[in-house]
Amino acid sequence: MRREVFWAWYQAGRPPFFVATLIPLCLGAVLAWRAHGWNFRTWAVVLTTSFLVHLATNLSNDYFDFTSGADDGDSLGGSRVLQEGRITVSQLRQAIILLYGVSLLLGIWIIYASGVWWLSLLMLCSFVSSLFYTAPPLRLGYVGLGEILVGVNMGSFMTVGTAAAVAGHYVTGSLSLSLPIALLVASILYFQSLPDIPSDEAIGKRTLAVRLGRDRALWGLRGLVGAAFLTIILLVWFRAIHPLALVALLGIFQFMKIDKMVQSSTDWRDLHERGGGIRALYLAIGLTIILSVAVSG
Repeated sequence: MRREVFWAWYQAGRPPFFVATLIPLCLGAVLAWRAHGWNFRTWAVVLTTSFLVHLATNLSNDYFDFTSGADDGDSLGGSRVLQEGRITVSQLRQAIILLYGVSLLLGIWIIYASGVWWLSLLMLCSFVSSLFYTAPPLRLGYVGLGEILVGVNMGSFMTVGTAAAVAGHYVTGSLSLSLPIALLVASILYFQSLPDIPSDEAIGKRTLAVRLGRDRALWGLRGLVGAAFLTIILLVWFRAIHPLALVALLGIFQFMKIDKMVQSSTDWRDLHERGGGIRALYLAIGLTIILSVAVSG
């Protein structure tokens, strides 16, 4: 019984996607270290808080999509634990409240310990976009803002905020170096939205993929990943990062495989369980950028 409960919450949490949080946190930590402001305790608290918020976001998306009926029928979105009866609506609601509550307390500690008071603004924006991504009345993910919110929050805000919290001040260059991470993490969400184009359109969920339509949707993915590669080239060109970062361009070959996979799939619903490739690409490029920052002079 305990094993079934564990796997039910594991399914709800969707840990494979936590890599999206890990990369900007590590990049921020390395940036703080380069700025001679390393503080392991603060970084550990930032790490814990960020993963709790990521988990709370996943659970709240499940909760509000289910209670609004958005994940009924043919939709593949979410973890499906509520539809399968593995977790009750009440249990999920209580977990969401607990996770956001603990995150709030930890966030207050981070602001106090670092002395960087403007972090409260980033935290507030992150909370609003996390909860109201699917929660009414805003439901930001339903109006095509999903990729922007994920890119800003899990790319730029996490990198800049982590570096500032750990170093105790804004770290120069952290915003520009976060841009390829932001674009790539947005591409993960975008890829996952492709299988749900028909069901999202049917319920009025106007994601970016729905707005582009099936015929042009692949170009959205190409645009996000291509922009990430271009950003890396520009960062090296303007000497904002070590030339080692150009190794990340080898990821083009991995993306070509992903592109071919999408093109060859006649039923995009099959892509729902095939997002490992885009996450692996994100991880490889993210680690390359982190290493490039670590070795830069």
